[in-house]
Amino acid sequence: MKMHLTSAAAGLLLLAGIGAAAAQDVVIAPEQETVIKEYVHKQPLASVKVPGVELNIGSTLPDTVELHEVPNVKYRYVVVDNRTVIVDPGTRKIIKVLD
Repeated sequence: MKMHLTSAAAGLLLLAGIGAAAAQDVVIAPEQETVIKEYVHKQPLASVKVPGVELNIGSTLPDTVELHEVPNVKYRYVVVDNRTVIVDPGTRKIIKVLD
């Protein structure tokens, strides 16, 4: 019984670790980040407020926030509290906050 409990606990910890890592391991290639930054600079947006949402990688933006397309890039962007935020449109999770 002790062995089953230990194995089950180890399995749960492994799965939890994989889930947490997957949520934060979205990597934008440097070339793609450059394209995004240049586009955002040329297409400035008005900043919006999103009460209750911290601008951290992995935070989810509500459906009420309009995400804007960057041509030829799968991610979207929005300006929140004067900071450009790159978002995965499928999950609405923040993947990068640009300075």
